Amino acid sequence: MAILFTPIAIKGIRLKNRIVQSPMCQYSSMDGFATDWHLVHLGTRAVGGVGLIMAEATAVSPEGRITPGDLGIWKNEHIEGLHKIVDFIKEHNAHIGIQLAHAGRKASHAVPREGGVQLNPEHGGWTTFAPSSLPFAGQETAPCALDHAGIEKVITDFKNAAIRAHKAGFQVIEIHSAHGYLIHEFLSPLSNQRTDEYGGSFENRIRLLIRVVEAVKTVWPFENPLFVRISATDWVQDGWSLEESIQLSIILKEKGIDLIDCSSGGNIATAQFSVSPGYQVPFAESIRKTGILTGAVGLITNVEQAEKILTENQADVILFGRELLRNPYFVLEAARKMQTEIKWPIQYERAKIK
Repeated sequence: MAILFTPIAIKGIRLKNRIVQSPMCQYSSMDGFATDWHLVHLGTRAVGGVGLIMAEATAVSPEGRITPGDLGIWKNEHIEGLHKIVDFIKEHNAHIGIQLAHAGRKASHAVPREGGVQLNPEHGGWTTFAPSSLPFAGQETAPCALDHAGIEKVITDFKNAAIRAHKAGFQVIEIHSAHGYLIHEFLSPLSNQRTDEYGGSFENRIRLLIRVVEAVKTVWPFENPLFVRISATDWVQDGWSLEESIQLSIILKEKGIDLIDCSSGGNIATAQFSVSPGYQVPFAESIRKTGILTGAVGLITNVEQAEKILTENQADVILFGRELLRNPYFVLEAARKMQTEIKWPIQYERAKIK
């Protein structure tokens, strides 16, 4: 059997295969509430055979939204709609996780289909926050540098979001620390120019993430996995680096993190790098050598590519993004292509044989 279709145990859950749907923003919420779109979008991938489905970046506070269309989990009223989605996915033999996020200085933007520009308060925007008062792009309004009370609020917001995620029935939490959003902004010396205990040295720059992890762990069941997504590099000289990511991963493993989701970039608007199939896989391979589980993501589009990554011990799970947008039944088709017998939804069994 292909490794891609073998089970993997992570803490108290057992995924039926190594295929994970990457969290991908849908920009289809209003006031953070899940809609029928989210139910159909995520539920279809469960029907399609994905082992672990990650809900999109879900804001822990209103000011932590990338756009007004972001999914949210900052108030108890959000739980009911999320619970409906979770129940459906579990009914179809899949596991469900949620990515908790705060957009930092990249918050308060129009949804991509409306141009993605920064929104000012007159056009439905809000004040943004970051480690330092440095805009992501030169023409944008600079964010407010978080004071200590603001940092404590961020930590509490992540903790309360984890409580709500558990009440909604999610089985995995991923703390979003990548792509230039708030926690990544603290990690990188290019976006963090603080002179207090949250800036300067490596130990200081990782402090917010470590405190968020520790706070979430106080309310998240031990048997439920806890992931962290990082950008393994800023792709810019003197920025956050792979070497620092490896060092961070060792610390996160000691803190009880179960898997590092290895992405890259997103923090520096002028960063330039080459993109090709599997271009981020070496990051997952390097970090995996520390002994922690890793997920590979980024232009992985076919079963042969995914199987090679697993066979060569470069990662433990494969996160598919755009390929699952193009084809929600990718897993069913891939299993047939690999001549691997997997369970189909009973409603679709007639389609197993052409």
